[in-house]
Amino acid sequence: MPAKTDEKTAEVRLQAFLAHCGVASRRACEKIILDGRVSVNGAVVTELGTKVKPADTVCVDGAKVSLEENKRYILLNKPAGVVCSLSDEKGRRCAADILKEKYTERLYNVGRLDMFSTGLIIFTNDGDFAATLSHPSAEIEKEYIVDTSLPLPRSLAQDFMKGVRIDGVFYKCKQARELNSHRLSVTLIEGKNREIRRVFESREIGIKRLVRVRIGNINMDGLAPGEFRELSEREVKGLLSLCRTNDI
Repeated sequence: MPAKTDEKTAEVRLQAFLAHCGVASRRACEKIILDGRVSVNGAVVTELGTKVKPADTVCVDGAKVSLEENKRYILLNKPAGVVCSLSDEKGRRCAADILKEKYTERLYNVGRLDMFSTGLIIFTNDGDFAATLSHPSAEIEKEYIVDTSLPLPRSLAQDFMKGVRIDGVFYKCKQARELNSHRLSVTLIEGKNREIRRVFESREIGIKRLVRVRIGNINMDGLAPGEFRELSEREVKGLLSLCRTNDI
């Protein structure tokens, strides 16, 4: 498992403390602090360099948070129509809600899938793990299967691997393989917002189904939409070993 800070005795940066409490990844916790949503011993804190001790009372949105003893690493096959956020102002079902039937810890998603896409997404309450996997330098492979309504343009796979520029944004996949006339396998290591959909839309090709089938060393392995399981220690270590750098 990832190396742990001595959470019970050490004075740590506030964003790291929040991450160890399972609030969100360290990067996301920084924004929560800057937004003025965090208080320490009754005083709102917006300085990222603030350090706290285990005895301090830390609250997010008025609710006290505490260090979580059990680190969770959950793999979910996200169904369509579910959003990747901890709450949704439009009242849509959130992927995290699926896990609440079994887990009481505050679990948050590592990365995202858009509402209409399905497939693998990892949830955790380990801020160090989430930050390592989410860092741009990690270059963890994510493989998708794309089914289309129209036949694929013959040059699409090669063009995507070479890179295409759409509305000033450059999109480039690591690998693209045509599986049949209506199905493409795409592997990304960066994953800009709606990257695959934007590339297909630029060619006026409608997507019938977009499924993430692999994250690094983790495959679907028969996990049905809406089902989830815990990652093994070996799988967690395997994911971390695939990260190109842990310098975060």
